[in-house]
Amino acid sequence: MHRFASLLTGRGCKLVLLALALAFPLFAKSEYQVYVMASAFIWAIAVYGLNIITGYCGQLNLAHGGFFAIGAYALAILTADHGWNFWPAFVAAALVSAAVGALVGIVSLRLKEHFFAIFTLCVGFIIYLLIDKWEELTHGAIGIRSIAAPDGFGLVDFSQTVPFYYLALLFLLLAIWFAGRLASSLLGRTFMAIRNGDALAQSLGIDLMRNKLLAFVLSTTYAGVAGALYASMIRFIGPEEANPNHTFDMITYLLVGGFGTLFGPLVGTVGVVWITQSLQFLEDYRMIIFGPLIVMLVIFMPRGVTGTFLSWKLRKDTEAARTNDPRADSKVTPRREVNNNA
Repeated sequence: MHRFASLLTGRGCKLVLLALALAFPLFAKSEYQVYVMASAFIWAIAVYGLNIITGYCGQLNLAHGGFFAIGAYALAILTADHGWNFWPAFVAAALVSAAVGALVGIVSLRLKEHFFAIFTLCVGFIIYLLIDKWEELTHGAIGIRSIAAPDGFGLVDFSQTVPFYYLALLFLLLAIWFAGRLASSLLGRTFMAIRNGDALAQSLGIDLMRNKLLAFVLSTTYAGVAGALYASMIRFIGPEEANPNHTFDMITYLLVGGFGTLFGPLVGTVGVVWITQSLQFLEDYRMIIFGPLIVMLVIFMPRGVTGTFLSWKLRKDTEAARTNDPRADSKVTPRREVNNNA
């Protein structure tokens, strides 16, 4: 069992998962399933952003769905209303989300713990109301249609489901790669020190405001990128994209997968999306089943699927080291954080 766990965390397993992702459109039963998986990849990108500010830095941002909507609307307005090409508009959407995130972060990050969460929840509602009521800019309840699909430069038609699936997969891989490099870097460890305690981090000489703001901006940039991709996939957006409920959906994905882990956002998002899709036949009653499943997960796996698995593997590694070498007690120091291993 322990050897099997080691295989699951090895490079070979990651290559197998990548191969399965690349081959998924070939064995999917319908184009709709490919569409659902592409959508899950896009939401996973946004959840990776939430993991930076919440999982790594310990700040619960309840406006994350609003920044997702900002990225979506920025791309929609620039392409549909002003005729921009997709790729310049895509870059601009990410920059707009980062800029708004910086402005919000400068104000909100002066608050701590639940005060910060409550403030960002209010920001999320403000973003929703602005998108819904500012008709001159956002078209209000009518929404925006004819959003440009990614430009394939005459080589690929990204308006088709399968090509767009591979584009979403590419951006997801980039998001995971950057998150992995961040988690193993000095900056990532600085974020984790802040999460473990402001006072302790400050005693180490860490500039709390600067690092929290940087984490917040990185997080909102992820959200903006995901929002822009989502808008280009569905080709129509409305105020519902800024509904604060999307933030709580993303928190659920992160909770299921595991806060502060590298693959938690992917596992949680893909898993929950497909579970909810499989329960669609129950319509409004599906939450009667899904709700208790989440409650049981929180009770029995509070670290999420990935976090629980990594904690178990770390414990087994420690026991194996002690069995092989009785003197290993002085050599093996179980790490408090398992974030960098997933």
